[in-house]
Amino acid sequence: MFTIFENRMIVPNVYQMTVHAPDVAQSALPGQFVIFRPEEDGERIPLTLADWDVQAGTVSVVYLNVGRSTAKLASSKAGQTLPTVVGPLGNAMEIDRYGAVLCVGGCYGIGSIYPIARALKAAGNTVVCVLEARSSFLLYWQEKLRAVSDQIVCLTRDGTSGKRGHIGSLAEIIRTLPMRIDRVILNGCNYLMMRGSQETLPLKIKTIVTLNTLMIDGTGMCGVCRVSVNSETKFACVHGPHFDGHQVDWAEVTQRRKAYLQEEVIPLRTTQPL
Repeated sequence: MFTIFENRMIVPNVYQMTVHAPDVAQSALPGQFVIFRPEEDGERIPLTLADWDVQAGTVSVVYLNVGRSTAKLASSKAGQTLPTVVGPLGNAMEIDRYGAVLCVGGCYGIGSIYPIARALKAAGNTVVCVLEARSSFLLYWQEKLRAVSDQIVCLTRDGTSGKRGHIGSLAEIIRTLPMRIDRVILNGCNYLMMRGSQETLPLKIKTIVTLNTLMIDGTGMCGVCRVSVNSETKFACVHGPHFDGHQVDWAEVTQRRKAYLQEEVIPLRTTQPL
């Protein structure tokens, strides 16, 4: 059993959970993910690592409350335990000295982009972070990201913080930056990564996305997370989760992500307690 140190809502419907899992913390690398299970017979939830502390033996994730399983996770309190914390899983993000890297995060992706930005900065890159949200009240971790980057750009649809716009403004933002961007890393919902990849394609900038596909075991055995990349079938959990955003079949990813939307919502409409 894994003890919960902290679990709180940091912005509406987005939660940060820190769990004692020393073996996972000891081996964690930027871009890897873990699988949480909120109850003994519950669903396995894949979540990208947002931070970890080797000395304290803790790992942190940022997640969105969207269905019964994440609602159960969100209702957990500090001091309670989780029956399953598996990881680290997946390949680490490729970290090298590229020059100037644009890290884009939206929703839960703001949290999971943090260790990647930190590692890129430590490797000697110029790091620019773009934080995208509908409004300023949905932004978080600005200070944490500012500490590991050279510039922060906030992008809100209503213009309440930073620039007014959305992910479709990414090419415009890149053109206005004082440096040439050598690589773009996108992390967040599928639409953000798909639209962001479309923006960088004509600019011919290498763009890496972290696919959040449906998963079960997270070790390549079930095949649920299969995606098409450059017309080849890949398993996101073992071949990824990081892929070239210009080579992903986004129509297929979007269709497969919608497969269980109704099943996720139906339990929340009942009066049964979680």
